[in-house]
Amino acid sequence: MLTVLESIKLSTEYLEKKGIESPRMNAELLLAEILGCKRLDLYLSFDRPLDEDETNKYREYIARRGKFEPLQYITGRVEFYGLEFKVNNSVLIPRPETEILVEKLIDLANEKNSKSILDIGTGSGNITIAAAKYLNNVSVTSIDISQKAINSAVENAELNEVKEKITFLNKDIRAFEESGKFDVIVSNPPYVSVKDYDTLQEEIISYEPREAVTDESDGYSFYQTIIHKSVKLLNDNGFVIFEVAQGQSDYIAAMMKKVGLINIRIIKDYQNIDRVIIGEK
Repeated sequence: MLTVLESIKLSTEYLEKKGIESPRMNAELLLAEILGCKRLDLYLSFDRPLDEDETNKYREYIARRGKFEPLQYITGRVEFYGLEFKVNNSVLIPRPETEILVEKLIDLANEKNSKSILDIGTGSGNITIAAAKYLNNVSVTSIDISQKAINSAVENAELNEVKEKITFLNKDIRAFEESGKFDVIVSNPPYVSVKDYDTLQEEIISYEPREAVTDESDGYSFYQTIIHKSVKLLNDNGFVIFEVAQGQSDYIAAMMKKVGLINIRIIKDYQNIDRVIIGEK
């Protein structure tokens, strides 16, 4: 029987040959998932032998990762903004950069005492659920064009005990008409242009839902739709907040100005890249 250390070494070598980034970390995280422990706990158990079931499951996980299946889909979960989310290939995997969007959303919503939020393109529900969890006295309307994504978001809302604060709707923003108005509109829309899509990582192209990544256009079509609809959907003194890709912020700011949004500001991420843009009505 192979020990923990031997298994990690062999798996690291295999993933490295397959071209997986950070092969050792991936090998350790997958084994920790199987053994039900934290990654650092493995270092206290290097001499522990793996039984047959553990070995077989580990080989399956490593083979899947070697085919570029994202680690989060293999384990079925991811941590985001201090909360746990279940994920599958019907939803985009929440990224650490999106935590900046949530942080700014929560700060500004508290400052303005916002009561109603519209989240467009909810996916796994990570933005919606974090807002509902950390903001008091808010109601969230959360829409997505994918029913499978809505199903995942509902499951995650139940997991994080905020389902009663959220209304989930299987809707396309391009056909969304809402008589009520909102204090906040938030979205991390598909912003990769169709011409750039094929340059993305294999993990994204082969496994993550295409409709959550690209707008099949120039990368701006959803921003345009949401910004134009925000004029009617937002209450006075409300705000719209987006995650944006590198190089998009100036163009999106110009869109906001054109419809009359004010106090437009851009927040950079930890790599000094424009990541979040806010405009107020």
